[in-house]
Amino acid sequence: MMTNQFKVFLLFSITVLFSGCFLFKKDAPKATPYPEWVKNSVIYEINTRQYSPEGTFKAMEADLPRIKGLGIDILWFMPIYPIGEKGRKVPEGAKTSLGSYYSVRDYEAINPEFGTADDFKSLVKSAHEMGFKVILDWVANHTARDNHWISEHPDWYKKDKNGNIATPFDWTDCAQLDYGNKEMRKTMVSSMKYWLTDFDIDGFRCDMAGLVPTDFWEDARMELQKVKSLYMLAENEDKPEMCRIAFDSDYGWEMHHLLADVTQGKKKVSEILELQSRIDSLLPSRAFKLNFITNHDENSWNGTAKEKFGNGENCCVVLSFTLPGMPLIYNGQEAGMTKRLRFFAKDTITWSDTRFVPFYKKMTGLKHRNQAIWNPPYGGKLVQIPNTAPGKVISFLRTAGNARVMVLINMSSEPITSNITSNVADGKYINVLNKNRIRIDSDNRVCYFEPWEYIVLEGE
Repeated sequence: MMTNQFKVFLLFSITVLFSGCFLFKKDAPKATPYPEWVKNSVIYEINTRQYSPEGTFKAMEADLPRIKGLGIDILWFMPIYPIGEKGRKVPEGAKTSLGSYYSVRDYEAINPEFGTADDFKSLVKSAHEMGFKVILDWVANHTARDNHWISEHPDWYKKDKNGNIATPFDWTDCAQLDYGNKEMRKTMVSSMKYWLTDFDIDGFRCDMAGLVPTDFWEDARMELQKVKSLYMLAENEDKPEMCRIAFDSDYGWEMHHLLADVTQGKKKVSEILELQSRIDSLLPSRAFKLNFITNHDENSWNGTAKEKFGNGENCCVVLSFTLPGMPLIYNGQEAGMTKRLRFFAKDTITWSDTRFVPFYKKMTGLKHRNQAIWNPPYGGKLVQIPNTAPGKVISFLRTAGNARVMVLINMSSEPITSNITSNVADGKYINVLNKNRIRIDSDNRVCYFEPWEYIVLEGE
């Protein structure tokens, strides 16, 4: 029989226990794992203005079969919202400007340059019917200087030393939001929900995500996933903790810049796998990098893929598909785009060069079918394969169960003969690019490489 004192103690303990559980749940939210469709996806960035001569959603919708044939899974649309006019940046030497997509005048409206809300709904519906997922670029750090929030809620913005609404950096067309304001936060999440509920989109790529407090993104993720399971991509790299709850992936800028330096002879080939090891140690196991050789920023402001990687461009594409992470293709990349698209003016992509399309189809096909190179945590661990030309040749193996992918690349402009010096990769393979069969064993570990040659082998 329990004494009265023991009953009191037990009741107190149970109360503390349940209170503790409640507090734990409140203080430690958990994002749902990213949707299963993300695990082996390839993402495609769409610059609607430059994609076609019309620069419209209707023209974009008509070209969806071509993109599907390329092997794309996720369509990322650069901002589709009305663009601010106040303080609009005009490039040097130009008289007019169409403005920056990232100067948002209204978070719940469509840029008339691209079409109507019904046009975009039709595009999303067609994309879904073809098996695509659709994500939108979301600009949460700032708005346009003529966004209706400024007149309706000036307290939602940061002020400069003179009491005027602050401008981030030299972005004269933008106004800095104040994340100390709870009402602004609620309205921002509500606007994001609008696109989930009214347009049925599947996630967001979040611009300048690292400049917005991480706790906002965590709160937003918890609210948004009540509507539907979604994919969240952060334009950020130096805050891996953002991928603990809020985001599923962030940017692989460091790898992008390293690969450019390697192809230009400024960095060592060995640094590629050293960096990958460091990435693996920093990111939460639920998250992964966005791997790319170009995107809208890199192309417009820093140079084309050809300018940055030269004859090593396709070598780096192979790495973007086979290193851990999700590969990105920027529209026009598959057409060997050799011009920097103007950012503030109409500058249509030239689509006449189709030489590289078969190569991209082979890489997307491999990404889809071979679990060894699926996105973390589904994909296989990376194991470096020792070779006798480590200063020129990168070689590694990824395995997941019975799935294997081996990659060997000559990252130089010289012909190379290199021996594999380990039996870790012994076995039967099919060359993904030419379908030749090859056996690697103690009698056959010598590889002959032409300059910038890449060999991608899939285990039989």
